[in-house]
Amino acid sequence: MPLKKIMKDHENSMKKAVEFLDAEYKGVRSGRASTGLVDNLKVDYYGNLTPLLQLATTSAPDATSIVIKPFDPSGAKDIEKAIKASDLGLSPHTDGGVIRLTIPPMSQERREKVATQVKNMGEQQKVSIRNIRRDANKKIDDLEKSKEISEDQRDRSKKEVDDITKKYTAQIDEAIKVKVKEILSS
Repeated sequence: MPLKKIMKDHENSMKKAVEFLDAEYKGVRSGRASTGLVDNLKVDYYGNLTPLLQLATTSAPDATSIVIKPFDPSGAKDIEKAIKASDLGLSPHTDGGVIRLTIPPMSQERREKVATQVKNMGEQQKVSIRNIRRDANKKIDDLEKSKEISEDQRDRSKKEVDDITKKYTAQIDEAIKVKVKEILSS
C-alpha cells in the first residue's frame, strides 16, 4: 500500500534530519577538546579535497588539546595548511610528524554566541521536519482525492504523521538542550 511507503519514507527523512544535526553538533566547539572539530575538515591532498579522517588519526588526550597523527608524514603540511585556512581559529604546532592543536578556553560571551548558533541549527532542522510533515500530508491528501484511501484513513494517517513529527521534534529539542548545557557549563 502506498500509504505505508509514504509513512516510512517521511519518517526516514525526519530521522536523517536528527542525524544531520548530531553530526553538525560534533563540529561545534563546546569548550572541551573534541576530535569532531577537525574530523570532517577537508584537506587539499595531492589535488583532491579529502576528509581529515581519511588522512590521519585524531585523538583528544585531554580537555585542552587535539593530536593529529597523519598516516603519511608528508601530508602533515597539507593538514596544517587546511587547519590554518579553516574557520576554527586554531594554530597547529607540528613536531615529528604529529600535529597538536591547543584549544583555548572560551569566554562567557563566546559561549553564549555559540549556544545561540546551536539553537539556530536545531531550529533549522525542526523547520525541515515540519516541511517533511507538510509533504507527507500533501501526499496523503492526494491519495484521498484519487480515491485510493478513505477519509478515515486519511485522518488516521495525518495523525500518525503528526505523532512521528512530534517524536523527532522532541529529539531535536533534547539535543539542543544537551548541547547548550554542555557549552554553557564547560
